[in-house]
Amino acid sequence: MGLGVKVSETHVKPEGTLSLQTIAMPADTNWSGDVFGGWIVSQMDLAGAIHAERFSKGRCATISINQMTFLVPVKVGDVISCYTKILKVGNTSIQMQIEVWDSHDSSRDPIRVTEGVYTFVAVDVKGSKRQIPAEAKQLFEASQTKAE
Repeated sequence: MGLGVKVSETHVKPEGTLSLQTIAMPADTNWSGDVFGGWIVSQMDLAGAIHAERFSKGRCATISINQMTFLVPVKVGDVISCYTKILKVGNTSIQMQIEVWDSHDSSRDPIRVTEGVYTFVAVDVKGSKRQIPAEAKQLFEASQTKAE
């Protein structure tokens, strides 16, 4: 599995777990009236951390973000939805695809805003790496076997 994210034109609906949903506010915009890309990245990081911490049964820290492309601007009042999907689980790390969709208007299909691959590392209370619980890894591996 490569780390690069392929933005597919045929990707027409969100994949993964809805991990965070929020609304873009005026304070989140740049000088052009579009929402800051950095604000969207931070929402993705929060969504991924929620999923990673629930999965690993404890604290996690973001260690990398791989390739992101913003496809459409987000405007004030847009509702964005962050979907997370675990791609790979190591001894101490979790690699996760995170997609952002604009789901503001229920009269139309959601519009994909961006996606990226984030890597989180499980850490203990002192900030040192810790092992991901064996049962969490086993559940992930079993889900991958079923998907194939």
